[in-house]
Amino acid sequence: MRQAVQTDKAPKPVGPYSQAIRAGGLVFVSGQGALDPATGQPKRDSVEVESRQVMENLKTILEAAGSSLDRVVKSTCYLTDLADFQTFNKVYGEYFKQDPPARTTIQAAKLPLDFRVEVDVIATVD
Repeated sequence: MRQAVQTDKAPKPVGPYSQAIRAGGLVFVSGQGALDPATGQPKRDSVEVESRQVMENLKTILEAAGSSLDRVVKSTCYLTDLADFQTFNKVYGEYFKQDPPARTTIQAAKLPLDFRVEVDVIATVD
């Protein structure tokens, strides 16, 4: 069984994709950028601000799917500049304090809406 997840508490997708899909005891959350769900506008103040908004968006979507950040098993993180790695790690670590998920971090030449940070996750659900 496959079920789309949609919540008004997180940014609307900017293309033809779902915020997340639940399937087979897992939830696959689409890559999230730093869109403010209240305004639909990007947050571009700093890499730290972008990273925090990305993590909050992921958290909200996971909760709407019946999961949480504590249940994330894999994340893929995209940075447009690996010089931002330490700043991103600081924020990321605030959300995954104990037993962080498996993770891949890569530098991307460009991200949608000129974001500097994008993250997608896979988590378990009941």
